[in-house]
Amino acid sequence: MAKGTLEKEYIKEVFETTRHLIKFPSNRFWVDYDKGADVLYISLQRPQKATNSKMLDNGVLLRYHNKKLIGITVLDASKRNGG
Repeated sequence: MAKGTLEKEYIKEVFETTRHLIKFPSNRFWVDYDKGADVLYISLQRPQKATNSKMLDNGVLLRYHNKKLIGITVLDASKRNGG
């Protein structure tokens, strides 16, 4: 794929996710992806230790510090498509 085409694809992906990202409950967040483990980590605050967590049936782990949601971990991230 040509460089210009690749850049256009990246921009298209960014535009498709923008409407979702601006709905996050915090203005700043950190995203890390572990390709080997296929796990996406989203921290809604500066990364910190969770005091509690809840695993959902869909393979998403919600991480809390006390009762405040501080992070979301998505297992099998590359296999996800909107749900």
